[in-house]
Amino acid sequence: MSFKRSKSVTERTLSTEEEQMKVLEVKKMIGPIAEKCSVLCSDASILRYLRARSYNTKKTAKMLIGTIKWRLEFKPENIQWGDIAQEAERGRLYKADYLDKQGRIVFVIRPGIQSTNTPIAQIKYLIYCLENAIWNLGSNQEQMVWLIDFQGWNTACLSMKVARDTAQILQAHYPERLGIAIFYNPPKVFESFWTMVKPFLEPKTHKKVIFVYPHNPRSCAVMEEHLDMDKVESYFGGKTSVGFNYEAYARKMKADESTMSRVFDSCCSSSPGLLDSKSLEPVQSLNSASVGEAASREKAICSNLEDADGSTNGKITCSQYESNKVNEPNKI
Repeated sequence: MSFKRSKSVTERTLSTEEEQMKVLEVKKMIGPIAEKCSVLCSDASILRYLRARSYNTKKTAKMLIGTIKWRLEFKPENIQWGDIAQEAERGRLYKADYLDKQGRIVFVIRPGIQSTNTPIAQIKYLIYCLENAIWNLGSNQEQMVWLIDFQGWNTACLSMKVARDTAQILQAHYPERLGIAIFYNPPKVFESFWTMVKPFLEPKTHKKVIFVYPHNPRSCAVMEEHLDMDKVESYFGGKTSVGFNYEAYARKMKADESTMSRVFDSCCSSSPGLLDSKSLEPVQSLNSASVGEAASREKAICSNLEDADGSTNGKITCSQYESNKVNEPNKI
């Protein structure tokens, strides 16, 4: 596979006024749940979901409801370092100590390092890292960079379940969080895997993927365009030989966790994955009674949303919503 950028994709753009009208329309569709989940249903958050759904408000409302339900059930804000420390030990996935040249957080991913943990443990660690990264995003940043090192990768490293579950969670519940993904030196065999995966990704996501090869001058230029190579690890062609330090990383993540836990309660509206530290606002916690209330409201909302595909009765049930959500492509 030669060095290449994905082909450009024409994206729909709206004026600020048009975007605000769309946001208000989505909030009206969602109704009272928007007040309970004020951060997830903030203007900035809804705009990310709108962009992921090409500004289709009905699809956006359904997508948001799905995320609310997922967060209430999975409770990603409750994952603690002790739950995922073993998965973090080998440096298979970590948040880099440096930012890209646009000030975005960089995730280093090394899929060639085998995980000895269960798929759910791997997913929990990924979510933990995402929640932490979002908490640490600057006030003018919404997206991240994925820097993926394929050294040592082969088909034995591939878990289709982890790949499928990861894609579903990222696309359905963290839309528009990916800035770019740099695939560094993938082997020839990866071509077949990528060919199978691409149909499940939106064209907008394809555009964010860059294949980079160390002996290609254009690849080197791309790395230097996005990253300060003096700070980048040597396995990406950078000048830093230190690499991943588990003890230092653990201290940093636990310090962030301590700060976050003092601010947030375990609730849909105030979880760190929905809010960054620069835009903290007062929110009301959901107790067990209001969780049930939110679930009841969700069912009512699902049943009253018009089918985005224009079905004859104009309504969908919650079970139909869940089915549609699985089959509908998302953007990250």
